[in-house]
Amino acid sequence: MIALDTFSWEDLGRTDILPAGKQLPKPELLFTKIEDEVVAAQKKKLEDTLKANEAAAYKAAPVKPIVSFEDFEKLDIRVGIVKSCEKIKKSKKLLKFIIDDGSGQDRTILSGIAQWYEPEQLVGKSVLFIANFAPRQMMGEESQGMILSAVNYNGDLSVTTVLNPVKGGSQVG
Repeated sequence: MIALDTFSWEDLGRTDILPAGKQLPKPELLFTKIEDEVVAAQKKKLEDTLKANEAAAYKAAPVKPIVSFEDFEKLDIRVGIVKSCEKIKKSKKLLKFIIDDGSGQDRTILSGIAQWYEPEQLVGKSVLFIANFAPRQMMGEESQGMILSAVNYNGDLSVTTVLNPVKGGSQVG
């Protein structure tokens, strides 16, 4: 940038290397400015690559011990239509579901999935639940079953649903 034909490391720090009156060329930027959008795009690309690598390296947890078909038949898995869903006060995890289970009486089920869903996302959905668990008290409310969900390799949770319309109370098996 100072337009010298010859310059050596030993000349660094000297104040007499430019003759008096020497015209310097117009200065130019040595580096281009990196815009925030470019940085954001690169970060997203790296995050996407990390996610893809995690997905490619995923190995399912070992299969639990074998159970008999008779034990499986003891579970009463059904389809329930979510009539309403709300967050439980003073709880960061629990959502309270009112489910149409086909019996003519609504069923209340509490589920610890609040960090993955806003309640209004689930209203009207057909979800799978276990109907024959003993009622359980949670945060002063009675839960009358368990909503089934799948946990993905990255920790995200997905409530299990059905592909086609099914009446509340339909059995799964």
